Amino acid sequence: MSLLSDARNILNKDPAARSLVEVVLLYPGFRILVNHRIANWLYRHKRFFLARYISQRGRKKTGIEIHPGATIGNGLFIDHGMGIVIGETTEIGDNCTIYHQVTLGGTGKDTGKRHPTIGNNVLIGAGASVLGPVQIGNNVRIAAGSVVLNHLPDNVTAAGVPSRIVSVNGDRVHPSDDLNQRDVPDIIARKFAEIESRVARMEEEKKEI
Repeated sequence: MSLLSDARNILNKDPAARSLVEVVLLYPGFRILVNHRIANWLYRHKRFFLARYISQRGRKKTGIEIHPGATIGNGLFIDHGMGIVIGETTEIGDNCTIYHQVTLGGTGKDTGKRHPTIGNNVLIGAGASVLGPVQIGNNVRIAAGSVVLNHLPDNVTAAGVPSRIVSVNGDRVHPSDDLNQRDVPDIIARKFAEIESRVARMEEEKKEI
């Protein structure tokens, strides 16, 4: 996919975008993709210092830090972008959406492949962290503020700290396309409901005794 196609993808996904020119000239998510394409080419050709220099300049201008060694597929939509960190051995598939303050990082315990592998059509909500060499399947939604430390299969929604699978999505609509971060099951509320139900049963058993 060309950079022009990436820009059109952002225009189609972001309801605030007014024109292709606006995306190309003003959107930090697009600017960092251009920056990363150059830095990644240099990195793959073992021009490590120059690659890192370009990536750090991109970080300074956009607030988005992508290591030049990271592999990024086609159609990545970085919305807002401030505070995003993407580590060196991260792999991101096609047609993914990442919101601000997301970390695709390491745990500090791994060597070699230290960062996540993200499948296609994945949405990662604001403030979420995916840490370590975990595998995230296709069509996955990660709720805002979640911390993912384990593998996730295809077609699920994960939420919480640490994250748990809270629903399995059988729909064919790609999570990265609908940009919905609101309609995610509340795992904390669910746990409180379970505790209240358990306490109520214990009270009933106590009365019977």
